Amino acid sequence: MILRSSPSSPFGRKCKLSASILGIMDRFEITRTNTNDPDDPIATENPLAKIPALILDDGSIMYDSRVICEYFDTLAGGGKLFPADNTRWAALTLQSLGDGILDAGILQVYEKRFRPVDKRHQEWVDRQTGKVSRALAHLEANTPLTGNAPTIGDITLACALGYQDFRFEGTWRKDHPNLVAWLDTFAKAVPAYDETIPKD
Repeated sequence: MILRSSPSSPFGRKCKLSASILGIMDRFEITRTNTNDPDDPIATENPLAKIPALILDDGSIMYDSRVICEYFDTLAGGGKLFPADNTRWAALTLQSLGDGILDAGILQVYEKRFRPVDKRHQEWVDRQTGKVSRALAHLEANTPLTGNAPTIGDITLACALGYQDFRFEGTWRKDHPNLVAWLDTFAKAVPAYDETIPKD
């Protein structure tokens, strides 16, 4: 299989962390993808031209990270990152919140990267910033309990906090000591977290 991604993609990182935890990194290769390059084949592999995308051995293609990570879980026997009991719903809800933090963060980055200064919409940026702030405040007050078996929710949250470190200089850390401690614990339990620190 081939995972189409880039070193800076937090959603690609989510897939890589999931595969590492499941012990299936040797089941696929990673090819670097540039979604801004019109000649990159990602636009024909995923009609949305977004990463990550997973090309299976039979040529079929899966996207996005939520689908790929659940597929990885089935390859490893199932019920590991996506619990089969009632804790599944908490894991999926945390995944959704983490994905939302990532989406809002990426929109802020894109506003600065792709719009000229005179076209930037500060009210829009403030709206996305507010989403991240509320989500982090909620998680600081309701910090997940992550043991030796992280779920897809834990993985997504770790990627969301890592993206805040990467693109926003870790400013979140000052007011969220519980989340800082949570991420430190996660990183110690999952060596691939440090191994997948994003790069430009």
